[in-house]
Amino acid sequence: MDTSKNAVKINFIEPNTRIVGEIESKSDFRIDGHLEGKINTSGRVVIGKEGTVQGEVHCGYADIMGNFNGNLSVNGLLTIKSDGIVEGQITVGKLAVESGATLNAQCSMKASSVKSLVDDKSKKTEKTA
Repeated sequence: MDTSKNAVKINFIEPNTRIVGEIESKSDFRIDGHLEGKINTSGRVVIGKEGTVQGEVHCGYADIMGNFNGNLSVNGLLTIKSDGIVEGQITVGKLAVESGATLNAQCSMKASSVKSLVDDKSKKTEKTA
């Protein structure tokens, strides 16, 4: 049986590689080189320790161990690892930041992922005699 059609496809941008431009895909990306431009994918974007991205990224999930500067929109979970540096504007479904990471960005969460921290019971008024 041929399983190559069902295998996960990952695109690699190797160290010492510099790409300037726009990328459209449905696959995952691992960036260990330098990307200046735009990525639009429904898959996962991983920026390795040596990787840098400057520009705009729209993706399903993201893990950042390197440097990102620009506009980042993640539908699911954005994980910033301890060596990661994120600057710019980010919009996420969920956010995880490890100790030691640098996050200097304007951050907003998508409405469907935000839960109220206020207990509904506390909204009831008390009756007094």
